Amino acid sequence: MANKLSINQWAKEDRPRERMMMQGASALSNAELLAILIGSGTAEDSAIELMRKVLEGYRNNLSALGKAGFEELCQYKGIGPAKAVKVLAAMELGKRRTEGEPITRKNIRYSKDIYELFYPVMCDLPVEECWILLLNQSSKVIDRVKISSGGLASTQVDVRCILREAILKRAVSIILCHNHPSGNIAPSRDDDRLTEALHQAADTMNIRMLDHIIITDGAYYSYSDEGRI
Repeated sequence: MANKLSINQWAKEDRPRERMMMQGASALSNAELLAILIGSGTAEDSAIELMRKVLEGYRNNLSALGKAGFEELCQYKGIGPAKAVKVLAAMELGKRRTEGEPITRKNIRYSKDIYELFYPVMCDLPVEECWILLLNQSSKVIDRVKISSGGLASTQVDVRCILREAILKRAVSIILCHNHPSGNIAPSRDDDRLTEALHQAADTMNIRMLDHIIITDGAYYSYSDEGRI
């Protein structure tokens, strides 16, 4: 396998992409972000230099650039129809984002909140599935992720996969949830072992395991409510 290139070894056109991967989009200037979108510049100008010139024509103001027309952008040397369309599309997306309503994240306070969130997903499943709920510092839902799907009486769960999802999503807390197609809400020995293993592993990673919910059609079991977490 080839060694990963250092940022100094990347071609000039590709360095903004590398910096974005390493440092995040906020580390890039407006010209660099736009350069990533339009790709290569002219023979005389790099994409970054080209977008700097375009931005200077609009007082380095993205709002002003967002009001530019297609033909207006095409007047810049190096900006053809394809590049002009990409710039206009980026400006429109930015506008729509500001106009969009913020996503309201559900707050998890009680075991019933978890049950109501997962019941529509699990109530009619013919086989066992295991999901996790990822929460932020305020106990609001970041995401819910299916970890495994199995047979009528069990499903294999890898604790490492659960922790990987929690770390990637920067979750502070996790909740485990699975269903019992049989309708019996009582946890099995395997359920107990999985709960203990995940609780210990999460604690090592400074992630709180708040609950493990077992769902059936119309009822549920909460390890937390039973004082077992």
